[in-house]
Amino acid sequence: MKRHDLKQRGLPVIHDHAAGIDIGSRFHVVAVPADLAKESVQTFQAFTADLERMANWLVSLGITTVAMESTGVYWIPVYEILEAHGLQVVLANARDARAVPGRKTDVNDAQWIQRLHACGLLRASFHPDRIRPAKSSTQPRKAKTWCALKFKWAPVLAF
Repeated sequence: MKRHDLKQRGLPVIHDHAAGIDIGSRFHVVAVPADLAKESVQTFQAFTADLERMANWLVSLGITTVAMESTGVYWIPVYEILEAHGLQVVLANARDARAVPGRKTDVNDAQWIQRLHACGLLRASFHPDRIRPAKSSTQPRKAKTWCALKFKWAPVLAF
C-alpha cells in the first residue's frame, strides 16, 4: 500500500501547523509535522534562552498552535514565552494525552501530543489568567522564605 493511501485513511487533520510539547523538569521535547522541518522532533533545555530559541524555531516553521501536557508547574514559563511570541497555546489535560498505553519515551509522547492536537482531540485545561501571574510571582518569595527558615536568617524575610 502506498504511503499517501495510509495518510488519507487516518484521522482528519484540523490544525495543519500544530506542534506538541512533552514538558519535563530539565528539558522539553517538541514535535512538529514531518513536512515542516528537516528534523521534526527537537529537544530544548528548560532555561529561558532555550525556551526563546524554541519559540523562535516554532514561529520560523509557521506553527500557529501548540499543545503541551504537564502534571507539574514546569509548563508555566513555556506557556508564557510561547504566548508572548503570538502562538496559541493549549495546556492539555494529562488524562486526555495519556489515554493510549505503550508510549514510554519523551519523543513518542511529544509526537503523540502533536498528532492528537493536529486532529483536534485535545481539550484545554482550565487556568485563569489571574492565577498564572500570581503563581509565578510567588515562587521567588517561597524560595526566600525557605532559605530564611533553613538558615535562620531573619533579614531575608523583610521583602
